[in-house]
Amino acid sequence: MSSAGAQTESAWPELTLTDWEGTHAALHLWTQIIGKVRLGLAPVVNHWWQVPLYVCARGLTTSLMPVDNRGLEITFDLHDHRLRMTCTDGRGSEFPLRAGSVADFHAATMQALGELGVKAEMLARPVELPVAVPFADDTAVRPYDPAAVHRFWLALVQAHRVMNVFRSEFQGKASPVHFFWGSFDLAVTRFSGRTAPRHPGGVPNCADWVMQAAYSHELSSCGFWPGGSAEGSFYSYAYPSPPGFADRPVEPTGAFFDEGLGEFLLPYTVVRTAADPDAVLLAFFRSTYAAAADLAGWDRESLEVPPGSRPAAPSAVHGKT
Repeated sequence: MSSAGAQTESAWPELTLTDWEGTHAALHLWTQIIGKVRLGLAPVVNHWWQVPLYVCARGLTTSLMPVDNRGLEITFDLHDHRLRMTCTDGRGSEFPLRAGSVADFHAATMQALGELGVKAEMLARPVELPVAVPFADDTAVRPYDPAAVHRFWLALVQAHRVMNVFRSEFQGKASPVHFFWGSFDLAVTRFSGRTAPRHPGGVPNCADWVMQAAYSHELSSCGFWPGGSAEGSFYSYAYPSPPGFADRPVEPTGAFFDEGLGEFLLPYTVVRTAADPDAVLLAFFRSTYAAAADLAGWDRESLEVPPGSRPAAPSAVHGKT
């Protein structure tokens, strides 16, 4: 049994990112459109926690968003490859995910929202990307590979599961495991409780004050990103980065510090092909966090859950199997 539950190696799908580069670019922009709908509807939460998407049983979802006295949820259904909108008043709308332009996806989204009586204001262009063509003007036809998208989602499911185990080991302030559509990565973040130096900004097509709000407090963050290696990479960084962080030995073999990115990386391939992928990934998350926390002088004793102190699972408490 692995550290986070019995899993087989095949549970971690092979990801060849070069095979779906066009699809990846399209899906990234589509998630930005839906993410901006959420940004326009949800009340502001610290560090922009009101804007991410979440891994769900069908794909990626906004979770429930307020619309007047109703609720709206938008889901990228990556089983049936449809975008589904569902309101709490029983109304809904959907359309297929398929090859086409960003402009077409944007128009279909706005039409579906209009049919449901939903008005969501947005800055209708990409953020955190070097090129920011307005959605309505991005008319180039882009591919959509359903099988590649499904594999990517299955990888997110596995990463999400292990990241939640890692999150459970911390009793200080910690983010949910969420999918940021700006950078197109799955992330979970721990906080020391202290404020951080003002972030310098400089992210392409993203106002500096946005990053300053995101990085207002000292943190250690980790996640999965479809970049950095042939199959994507797990990453871990600290803000501010304490002196000596880049030189700190971390686990497992195969992890390294990328000077250009300023963070530790672990190729997805290393995890996928390991005898115990969960244990390998948890070793990476735990050792890189420990490097950040020790070097920055976090109060680890009060912030972390003591080993063996968690309550028993509900099935054990109630004597059920």
